[in-house]
Amino acid sequence: MTTFVLIHGSYQGGWIWRSVANQLRAAGHLVLAPTLDGCAERAGQLRAGITVESQAEEIAQLLFYENLYDVVLVGTSSGGMVMAKVAEMARKHISRLVFADALALQHGEKVSDFVSQPSAITTELSLGPSREDAEGRLLATLEPNMRAWAVERCTLHPIASHRQPVQLDIFWSQSWNATVIYCRRAPNPGEAHQRRCAENLGARWHEIDTGIIRCSAPPTNSSGLFSRNSTNNPGPNQ
Repeated sequence: MTTFVLIHGSYQGGWIWRSVANQLRAAGHLVLAPTLDGCAERAGQLRAGITVESQAEEIAQLLFYENLYDVVLVGTSSGGMVMAKVAEMARKHISRLVFADALALQHGEKVSDFVSQPSAITTELSLGPSREDAEGRLLATLEPNMRAWAVERCTLHPIASHRQPVQLDIFWSQSWNATVIYCRRAPNPGEAHQRRCAENLGARWHEIDTGIIRCSAPPTNSSGLFSRNSTNNPGPNQ
């Protein structure tokens, strides 16, 4: 049995991992898919001061209080930034990192350095897509029933996690057992960004011909890659 902690991205919650989490649990693994502060069912807690670092601190505390060790952390979209900070804060709890179609920012970089699409909705505390943008762009590759289900659950994301530079003082100078999964049909963060991550970490490289890995990817393409427990193998491995 492996312990997985799945970290969602912007405009999402733990719900985005439902299909993948069910696949992993059916295989006998322990799976946690927490919703980050200010997101989804926690949108009512949105406030100033929610950052990548504060969200990562919550996940690091979850690992401590639940006494979780040898954890496989999986991050997608902007959850990749949170995952990297969690790993930096709680290294002794981590076995492996999986960047699943994820942003992997260097210290001092911010989301807008790599994602140029402007947000349709921006408030003092949050930003995100309109319903039309979510349906026609962000979730367009999902099959219709799944897309409608996901669109209903999209929420705005704490703005500071997009606008403030990420603070990763030591993550990129450390050695990690890591995997990078590139979704060929996903518009962001793009192949070049994810190859940079794989090269910097000496990570295994996998590609999937899909646009979104979180909701409904087939088990052989998503949960199977997450649960593959091989030793680190730097460079492309397709």
